[in-house]
Amino acid sequence: MFGILLAVIIVGWVGAAIIGTQAYFLGEQSKPVHERNLSSDGFDTIAKVVTGRDTDHNARVSTFSGDAYSSTLIGN
Repeated sequence: MFGILLAVIIVGWVGAAIIGTQAYFLGEQSKPVHERNLSSDGFDTIAKVVTGRDTDHNARVSTFSGDAYSSTLIGN
């Protein structure tokens, strides 16, 4: 009985993680994207692998505008 409960919890957690990852890369989640990720080719590559679609930069808006200066120092 405990094994079944544990299996259900693990399957639920994995499902939520997959859905959350899809939502993050597709821009459907309220969690903002940091400015350095918006201008990163690596972010676009990972998003393409995870979602199968290109990143729509018109849909993704950074809310870290106050940190825009320091994110440009990091580089791409």
